[in-house]
Amino acid sequence: MAADPLDRMFAALADPTRRDIVARLAVGDATVGELAEPYDVSVQAISKHLKVLEDSGLVTKTRDAQRRPVHLEAEVLDLMTKWIERYRRRAEERYQRLDAVLAELDAPTESNDPTRKGQAS
Repeated sequence: MAADPLDRMFAALADPTRRDIVARLAVGDATVGELAEPYDVSVQAISKHLKVLEDSGLVTKTRDAQRRPVHLEAEVLDLMTKWIERYRRRAEERYQRLDAVLAELDAPTESNDPTRKGQAS
C-alpha cells in the first residue's frame, strides 16, 4: 500500500464496496456483522475491506462491552475534502479565464459589427 496518507485513502475508496461501507458509517457506527448484512459475501470478506479502510485511517474499530463497532473518522475525510477543494478552485479559476477569453472572442468589434457599417466614426 502507498506511503502517502492521501494515496492510501483514495486507494481504499477505489472499491465500490468500501465506498458503500463509508457511506453507511457516515450515518452511524456499525458492527462488522451489521455492515456485512446487505452483501452476498462473508463476514471475513467485509473484514478484509474494513482492514483496508482501517489501514488508510478512514475507520477505526472500538470496543463497547461485547460489541466492536466500526467508526468513520470524519477528520480524515476533511483532509481529503481540503485536497479536492484546492484543485477544484484551481480548475474553476482556469474555467473562468477560459470563459473570459471566449467572451472576448465573441464580442463584436467595430470592423465586423454589421450594425456599425456605414456609420461615421
